[in-house]
Amino acid sequence: MQKEYLKKTFFFDYESPQIQNLISEFKQLPTEKEKISGLYTKVRDSWRYNPYRIGFTDRHYTSSHIATKTEAHCVDKAILLVSGLRGLEIPARLRLAKVSNHIAVERLEKKLGSNEIAPHGLVEVFFKGQWVKCSPAFNKELCEMYNVEPLEFDGSKDSVFQEYNRDSEKFMEYLEDYGSFADVPLDFIKKTFKENYPQLYELYKGKDEIQIS
Repeated sequence: MQKEYLKKTFFFDYESPQIQNLISEFKQLPTEKEKISGLYTKVRDSWRYNPYRIGFTDRHYTSSHIATKTEAHCVDKAILLVSGLRGLEIPARLRLAKVSNHIAVERLEKKLGSNEIAPHGLVEVFFKGQWVKCSPAFNKELCEMYNVEPLEFDGSKDSVFQEYNRDSEKFMEYLEDYGSFADVPLDFIKKTFKENYPQLYELYKGKDEIQIS
């Protein structure tokens, strides 16, 4: 039943040297729980979260290409984690949603025209007979900057964005769930971006990668 979520695809190209290098230190760990936790933390912290770095081509969303960067969008980081988990023979899939960010709202609205991020990327992992969700988007350094406790994940329970920061201020809010995907739904990603940011889409469509300034 879970074989579909172990497959190598064009986007989840985990046999590539880049992904094999990413997961090499975790292959010999004795338990799946340790592998999940170790890889999650590495993806969370080794790629700085950047919600303004967007791409619209197939190449942009391949895990091997994402692995060569130093910062990435939440969808990119989710793709990277899914690919790495499959490379460790742990079933995983992409999940997409719409969220609103209540921190640094002025910057978001200036660059995106909204405090909503769509699509937002998460990961679902099949562990001990059930699917559990996680978000590797916010690196530890960024969490400290925004006074938010960094998320931890080992597969034992869901670990998604906190509703409030340490000062009980509103942080993240999930607005809409787009569901789960066995592979990267590039057409859906582009359609969702176009519906939420039509002017930006028309300006940047067809670009491999852009930094919204």
